[in-house]
Amino acid sequence: MRTTVSLEELPGLTGRDLGWTEYREVTQDRVNTFADATDDHQWIHTDPEKAADGPFGGPIAHGFLTLSLAIPFWSELLDVTGAKTKVNYGLDKVRFVSPVRVGAKIRMNARVTEVTEVAGGFQVGVDQVIEADGETRPAVVAHSLYRFYA
Repeated sequence: MRTTVSLEELPGLTGRDLGWTEYREVTQDRVNTFADATDDHQWIHTDPEKAADGPFGGPIAHGFLTLSLAIPFWSELLDVTGAKTKVNYGLDKVRFVSPVRVGAKIRMNARVTEVTEVAGGFQVGVDQVIEADGETRPAVVAHSLYRFYA
């Protein structure tokens, strides 16, 4: 469920768990499209036949593909009204804890760790965990920074 707050209410989110997104399936088509966009055609991602004999028993998503899905996941969890500009400001820490197999369904949890005032708006620090359905370990753990400007 999406949390909606005004720009002025952002500081009140500090410490708040925003919950989980809906699941998204990681398809071979999505992996291939990402490979084309990044020129990363390593067989472990793009060759299902060869990957079947590899260490994961099939193709896996690029770690950066999984991380990039934090963008649409984030918009499922938070909407800030009154912000004219919303910016992905960066990442303080990212870990690719476990692989995401093609065909897996993944989702993200986010917890707001800090909200600081910056010129013209606020910076929001968020701990994000992306997990694959049925897996015991997360796929990605990240601390992301977002900025919202009036």
